[in-house]
Parts: sequence; C-alpha cells; structure tokens
Amino acid sequence: MESKKKGILERLDAGEVVVGDGGYVLQLERRGYVKAGHWTPEAAVEHPEAVRQLHREFLRAGADVMQTFTFYCSEDKLELSGNVKTISGAQINDAACNMAREVADEGGALVAGGVSQTPCYVQSHNETEVKAIFKKQMDDFLKKDIDFLVVEYFEYVEEAVWAVEVLKTSGKTVAATLCIAPQGDRHRVPPGECAVRLVKAGADIVGINCQLDPMTCVRTVKLMKEGLEKAGLKAHLMIQPLGFHTPECNLGGYVSLPEYPFALETRAMTRWDIHKYAREAYNAGIRYIGGCCGFEPYHIRAIAEELAAERGFLPPASEKHGLWGAALEMHTKPWVRARARREYWENLLPASGRPKCPSMATPANDGLTEN
Repeated sequence: MESKKKGILERLDAGEVVVGDGGYVLQLERRGYVKAGHWTPEAAVEHPEAVRQLHREFLRAGADVMQTFTFYCSEDKLELSGNVKTISGAQINDAACNMAREVADEGGALVAGGVSQTPCYVQSHNETEVKAIFKKQMDDFLKKDIDFLVVEYFEYVEEAVWAVEVLKTSGKTVAATLCIAPQGDRHRVPPGECAVRLVKAGADIVGINCQLDPMTCVRTVKLMKEGLEKAGLKAHLMIQPLGFHTPECNLGGYVSLPEYPFALETRAMTRWDIHKYAREAYNAGIRYIGGCCGFEPYHIRAIAEELAAERGFLPPASEKHGLWGAALEMHTKPWVRARARREYWENLLPASGRPKCPSMATPANDGLTEN
C-alpha cells in the first residue's frame, strides 16, 4: 500500500502499472444524468450522488486515478450546449474536484484534473483566447490542489500543445492524450510527430484516449512511441481507449458510425476483450492503462486482474469475481460448469444474436469535417 502514497511520476518511474478509470459521460447518459449531444458535465452539481457512485465503482474495480468529471467543461462549450443556464464552469469544476478527492482518499488513489478540446479552437483559431479558457479551468483545479493534470480528447495536436503549454505553468505533472487514429490527427499530423510536439511542449505522459477501440489505440500509441524514439525524446505512455469495437478504424472515430450514440451496445467489449487489450498495452511498454467512453467498472476490473501479477494485488471488486470464470465450477448445469476455465473464454467468438445485422458499418465521413 506504500505505493498508493506516491505521485503519478513516482509510480511510473518505478515501472509500476497505473490503472486509469473508465468512461463517465456515456455511463451517466445511460443512467439518466447526462444529455447526449454536447455531453456537458453539469451532473457534478445537479446529481453529485450519481457521479460519486461511479467514481466509487471504478475505485473498487482497481482504478488508481480518479479523473474529475469535467469533460467539456469550458465556458464556451457550456454556453454552446444550452444545457445549463444557472451553473458555471467554476461550480462544476469545484464540485467535480471535491467528489474525485473524496472518493480517491477512500482508496489511496490520485486525482487528475482534466481539460478537453474547445469549440473556440475550431471557431476562431485564436491562440490567446483558447489558452485563456484552459488557464481559467486550470486555476479552478489548482485551488483544489489536484495531483496532476490531464489534457484529453483533442482531435488537433496544435490545440493540445496549447493546452499543455498552459497547464505546465502550474508546476504539476501533465499528461496529454489525443483522440486520433493511426492515420494521425484531423490535420493528418502523424502520431509520432504529435507525440514529439506534445513532449516538447512539456507533457510528461503522452498517449491516446477514446474514439477508437483498444487494439487500434494501442497501434497508435506504438506509433507515438516510435516517433519519440526517433527524436531522442522520452515520456511515459498512456492509453484510455474506447470500449467498443471499431474495426472500420476511420479517422473520425466512433462518432462517425451510424450506431453513435444510441445503438452502440452490440459493439461493446467483453471483459475478456479487455484482458487481451491490457496485456497488449503492457507488452507495448504502456504503463498507464485505463479506459474512456464505453468502459464500465467491470472493464477496469479486467485490466486490474490481467495485470495482477505485475501489480502484486487484486482489486476489491475481484472478491465477487472468479478469475477466468472459476466461480462457475459451482453451477448446477454441467455445460455451464465446463466454462469455468480460461481456454473457454479466451477462445470464445461471441454471437450478436442479430442475424440480419452487418458485422461492420459505413462511417458517415472520413473525419475531416471541422466539427
């Protein structure tokens, strides 16, 4: 438990595996607390009990980091959404930081304050205006003395670099993750070059989050790693992918799929898919491994269980889960008891139960639109 007292860089420098948390906006939308469309996080103020519960479920599942529920919490995004009239970004940031810290302290986890891409970047492309938005949110985080900062869900590396430059003035550790494909960001800047720019801007940890499935995101992080090695730069690697299968692997990500956002269930990852992902990420040299949209607590538990030997312990939620189906040994049906083994679940090809549905879809666009 001594490692629980270490900061994020201390853990990563020591070679420890850091398990991130999962997705909040999709989970809370399904539970009735977030409105789809602009996906703003006013639930931190309106329904704190719902956000707090999800934090606790991720902590119990093995997460070492509680990210503040501040996705899309810039004032310009809140105003554009029309979802909130009487709640400010500062109020949301304050409530989100308090909840993340409360739950993190229950299990020795760290708190990360996150900033996301802004409508202002696409609309005005004004560096001064965009950086002012990031600074305002950073100042809210610093009042709460969060443990480190995360730049997450950026489609354009240029805007992410601006965010890193601002957040680095805090003196805190800064992690930066882009939501891009192996082809690069929306301006077609290759992943390797994106990583180089982020590290030169001051990012201590770089990687990928959201938009595409775990194995695709691992591929992209590998490209980032190659770019850093060629440039003679070093940084820790981080990954928090989408929890859905996206074999189409288009530049625009899952938002371009016809099932987005209300019919994604048949693309959901199983816990066994996540075991494979966690191992692949670890073998690629990634040590901060978590999830984003579509990742539920049992997915985070799967990461923690797959890497239990490397971490030296299992999460509390494993008390209610037999590893590789071991609990099924007590089932009354012999054909179910036969499934209490790793080989069965590792080799299972799950059916969708939808005989008239295609296995893949045609994305709406290639991701080059400016919105």
